[in-house]
Amino acid sequence: MGKRDDLIAKYADDLTNKCKVTPDMALLTKVTIGCGPSIYDNDAQTVAATDKEELERIKNNFLIKKLGLTDGPALTDGLNAAIDTYGKSERNKYRAVFYYLLVKHFGKEAAYK
Repeated sequence: MGKRDDLIAKYADDLTNKCKVTPDMALLTKVTIGCGPSIYDNDAQTVAATDKEELERIKNNFLIKKLGLTDGPALTDGLNAAIDTYGKSERNKYRAVFYYLLVKHFGKEAAYK
């Protein structure tokens, strides 16, 4: 297995054990690939869920630009739902897992077909 496959296995484990979600492995793989090289960077591979600027970037660059959602309170609700699902006390929230949770929350799996 390659490094990306190892990371996808780690992300699936987080979804299963920390988020209590059964992962759709095909979708998780596509979301991980969509994250690009950030998954290999120690700082960029995780989401700072307490950083308002980071959440704003995710809202603008991922939810609005990538998933095509319209800005509004529902986006903040979705971000908060993903944070709650991952666990507020969980310090290392992997970007690919966080994005996967957002894709599922908003029913935007079609963006990765």
